[in-house]
Amino acid sequence: MDISTIIGLILGAIFLVWGIMESGLISSYWDFASVMITLGGTFASTLASYPMKNFLNTVNVVKKAFVYKEVFPDEVIGEIINLANIARKEGLLALEEYSEDLQDDFLKKGIMLIVDGTDPELVRNILETELTFLEERHTEGQSIFETMASFAPAFGMIGTLIGLINMLRTIDDTSSIGPNMSVALVTTFYGSVLANVVFLPLANKLKIRSKSEILVKELMVEGLLSIQAGENPRIIEEKLKTFIPPDARVNYKQKLEREGA
Repeated sequence: MDISTIIGLILGAIFLVWGIMESGLISSYWDFASVMITLGGTFASTLASYPMKNFLNTVNVVKKAFVYKEVFPDEVIGEIINLANIARKEGLLALEEYSEDLQDDFLKKGIMLIVDGTDPELVRNILETELTFLEERHTEGQSIFETMASFAPAFGMIGTLIGLINMLRTIDDTSSIGPNMSVALVTTFYGSVLANVVFLPLANKLKIRSKSEILVKELMVEGLLSIQAGENPRIIEEKLKTFIPPDARVNYKQKLEREGA
């Protein structure tokens, strides 16, 4: 469970409600027609922009922003070094049995390619091609929320124009000008809130998730190719540590020392 996503959305809502109640009534900011125009219009235009399968997959994409099992690079380095030691002592074929207990399908696929004696360049091409399409799938999910973020303010403005038109139709009734103007502006408010409090933050969170996952997969590729080349486990470890920032390297070193103790 990603706590930061939940806390961010809740805090955004709290600050908005607090700001409204400091200077007015929360009931003044509720209008069902405005909700339908802004939210309904946003979803309708997004649906028109993407194939039905992609749009329906939005629910699964949203889950990744809230529920995500993060794989830490230092843990992957430890796994690769373990594989390197096994290959060095028992040979590459011994990795096949070990791979059966692995949870990561990408790592398992790379091991099987190595065990089958696939040319190193072909191994790299296959795994990097899979990474490319993985990144494209991630980008597709992010783009849906970015599209929603672009449509929401636009439909908020459309709702405002509808409200202004209705106001001008009844401008002779001065008592209706204030309420109609208020409703007209509420739709713009809804559009801005949806775009900046919900859709854009979710798109950014998915983007960060994607970068983190791609980094781990790239680390796996380099580690597997180094194992296939028969490199020393210590050399492989130093090579893979370049993928993580300096502070993470310190933590990784401390972790090894604790495990050694």
